[in-house]
Amino acid sequence: MPVFQAKNLSFCYHNSTHSVLQDVNFTIQPGEFILLCGQSGCGKTTLLRHLKHLIAPVGKMTGELLFEGEPIQTIKERRLVSDIGFVFQVPDDQIVCDRVFAEMAFGLENLGIPSDEIRRRVAEMASFFGIEHYFSQTIETLSGGQKQILNLASVMAMQPKVLILDEPTSQLDPISSSEFFAVLSRLNQELGLTIIITEHKLEEIYPLVDRVFLMEEGKFLVQDTPKAAASWIGKHQHNMRYALPTASRIYQQLDCPGEIPLTVKEGREMLGQLEVIKTTPLEKCTQPKQKPVLKVKEVCFRYEKNGSDVLHNLSLEVFPGELLSILGGNGAGKTTLLHLLCKMYRPYQGKIKLNGKDLAKLPQKEICQNHLAYLPQNPLMVFVKDTVKQDLLFLAETQKIDPKQIEQTIQAYSFFQDILPLMERNPMDLSGGELQRAAFLKILLLKPQVILLDEPTKGLDAFSKHDLSFILKELKEHGITILMVTHDIEFSAEYSDRCALLFNGEIVSTGTPKEFFSSNHFYTTAASKISKGRLEQAVTCQDVVEQCKK
Repeated sequence: MPVFQAKNLSFCYHNSTHSVLQDVNFTIQPGEFILLCGQSGCGKTTLLRHLKHLIAPVGKMTGELLFEGEPIQTIKERRLVSDIGFVFQVPDDQIVCDRVFAEMAFGLENLGIPSDEIRRRVAEMASFFGIEHYFSQTIETLSGGQKQILNLASVMAMQPKVLILDEPTSQLDPISSSEFFAVLSRLNQELGLTIIITEHKLEEIYPLVDRVFLMEEGKFLVQDTPKAAASWIGKHQHNMRYALPTASRIYQQLDCPGEIPLTVKEGREMLGQLEVIKTTPLEKCTQPKQKPVLKVKEVCFRYEKNGSDVLHNLSLEVFPGELLSILGGNGAGKTTLLHLLCKMYRPYQGKIKLNGKDLAKLPQKEICQNHLAYLPQNPLMVFVKDTVKQDLLFLAETQKIDPKQIEQTIQAYSFFQDILPLMERNPMDLSGGELQRAAFLKILLLKPQVILLDEPTKGLDAFSKHDLSFILKELKEHGITILMVTHDIEFSAEYSDRCALLFNGEIVSTGTPKEFFSSNHFYTTAASKISKGRLEQAVTCQDVVEQCKK
């Protein structure tokens, strides 16, 4: 019997005539590992929330959705809670307790499981997920990756039949993401657990799944094996080709013979068959000659007086018209650095200068007059009204912006085209990608000279990232300085002028993307891993393709 079965499933949100899901049909068998992918706003999250009926959005649903042969609306709440596990995109959205052991026991206690059984299940899951060493810690001390593993362990303690995950690694660094996907693969292979996941970062998850469901505008285009789906996407030149694993994109651009590769190993075998040789001289990082717009000198910061330093003797310079990416693991202090730069916090030692002026002595009004703008990691924080339209008009009124500029800016960039149909929607009803676009529009309307971005590609599909890159490039051409904190090493490798690694509270290395990533072994792009030892400083898919063609 199928775990899930949908028959002509359609859905539109309350007070909307647009169908987010349109006659969707699918069958998912027990033990399958399903990847649900598609461009931002195509209906992925809406569909997932229907599979966990307790969190289904408000609106009109037609058609049938069956769980183990029964209409999901008729299944008792207790069964929905225990049999269908759900892991959200933002780790903190799912956490309700202050300590790890309490969080793992919370769901079981609410199901009325006996205390002896709770202790056994919690101990088993803690051992399986390797979290014994922080089992007694407070949750606020955990990194984003540790919190997401905790969420997964808490859900698995209830022994669900199905595990549903909505972009679970969007806020994780590359190494934490790899570890998280490895755990999912173990759950599927060792326990036979049915897993349904949406992801925009397909590099590592794509080869692990059994089938790929490709969505577009609320409909399914493909339901097939990963290799068959990748071939279909390439053959039809679908926008999702930008999101395919690097090995697949290299294969399609070079028109290679044989089966399409999905992994780094298969990509290296493909290059070996092509017998490519090393080309291109090493590129060295040269320091810009202008005066820095932002200068951080030997800054130290801690959240508690008797706590340890989050940032320690950190020094950094950001120059006019450049895009500098700050990379590093979860909890390294990247977001803290941005908070210091926009004066949300103050360092207890060291200096920060904005356009040559001491930031500590500048009033907040003058910082705004210096046109510094900040897009936080959670874009919902920049919205204050009930609809996107009301929020944009409120910004125009308070900042004395001509309202016509809103529509002009939307029309000027393809990145914002999808915002127009969302104007009457509440920001909380938007998908992660839609929210990110709307928030970035607000930042752009302010016409800042310095932009601080915290995970700007989070929730964006590969094609939307491509559109975002055009805006960033145009901003740089107008002399606007961009400091971007990101876990998206593929995006930073392709579009940054310089990259810097934040580790142990300080910047430990800085260089051009080619210099920075080609010298790393693990913390690098898939293209670099595929080409290492065969090509010189090929850190993007395009680098590999161009050098191979030479």
